[in-house]
Formats: sequence, C-alpha cells, structure tokens
Amino acid sequence: MAVLAWLLIPLFAALGAAIWGGWAARNRTTGDVTELAGYARFREAMEKTHSGSGAA
Repeated sequence: MAVLAWLLIPLFAALGAAIWGGWAARNRTTGDVTELAGYARFREAMEKTHSGSGAA
C-alpha cells in the first residue's frame, strides 16, 4: 500500500501542474477593452476645463 501511495504522489503533482498550467495560460485579454475605455473616459474628464472654480 505504501508503494501505491508513493506512485500516486507524482501523479497528483502532474495533474495539479497541468491544471495550474492551463489556468496560467488562459486568455485574459477580455478586460483590456473595458480598461482602455475607462482610461479614455479618464483622459476626457481630465482634459475638460472647470468653469466657475477660482484660481488658488
């Protein structure tokens, strides 16, 4: 039984490495579009001149 346990450890390690590798290589480019849109809105807001505020 101990031999079986020692053989299962590398099997579980390989399975865990395969799962982690798939997770690490996933496609994460979907968030870029929303981040770029948010950055564009930020730039537009910063470029606007504020009327009615006194110079300090």
